[in-house]
Amino acid sequence: MQSKLQKHTPKITKKKANPRFEDDNAFIQQIVAEIGAKRKLILKKDLHIFYKDKPRPRRYWYDPDNINNGITFPEPETIEDDDKPVFVSKNRVTEHDSYPLLIDYLKNEQGLYCQRIDEKRSKNSYGSSGNQWLHPDIVAIKPIDKDWNDLIRTCVRHGAGQRVSIRSFEVKKELNGSNVRKSFFQTVSNSSWANEGYLVAASITNQVEQELRMLSALHGIGVILLNSENPSESEIFLPAKTKANVDWQSVDRITRENEDFKDFIELVSTYYQTGRIRKKDWNKIKR
Repeated sequence: MQSKLQKHTPKITKKKANPRFEDDNAFIQQIVAEIGAKRKLILKKDLHIFYKDKPRPRRYWYDPDNINNGITFPEPETIEDDDKPVFVSKNRVTEHDSYPLLIDYLKNEQGLYCQRIDEKRSKNSYGSSGNQWLHPDIVAIKPIDKDWNDLIRTCVRHGAGQRVSIRSFEVKKELNGSNVRKSFFQTVSNSSWANEGYLVAASITNQVEQELRMLSALHGIGVILLNSENPSESEIFLPAKTKANVDWQSVDRITRENEDFKDFIELVSTYYQTGRIRKKDWNKIKR
């Protein structure tokens, strides 16, 4: 391990000298972000590297006496709910700033293909408040059958089985005592049609954690803590309840109103028909 560090020391020193890093903490955050983004490649390339997802932050270590086999990792440590930390971002970000960060996390850590939904592209044919709480901020699909055998994919296609999981995300800058219920029920309204719906925030105050747990248990909406400094260190704080079926009537309503959402459904339809995904069509933020 020492020889590997010595080998890369000149590169690290040169990188650290870059004037864009204001201090050592900024440099460390950059290294952490790069490790997180390339985590799968690193683990595959060096089978002596292990990691634990929880408790956060994610921890890596090198063990020359064991091999991870590219698949098996030590079980994460468990901690009591009362001791579980609630993440609060040091850098306060706007909702709009959070969109590409969330997409980066969903793409690299969850294997999702995402699209941003801009409410400004809606027709508003129902009047000035007719589309209130109609649109989520981000939608995504996870191709469940992407790596299946072609014979299995054919059986599922003709047997009306589930080939993709469609997910919806409502993004907020912060969740606190004054906005948590309003934000949660906005998410219930605009994301419950999907297989999984999530409320996302870069900052959650301790006082609303129990409220979120209660609401999530009642309505099945999940909660994601978005780490604005290092998206790969974001986490699903409360998992969403997975629904077997999409509410296609609600999907049709949103499709008729919003061009971005219509584009998303067209891409989903293309995947159903062809089983192919063009990466250049996904994970973009339209300006």
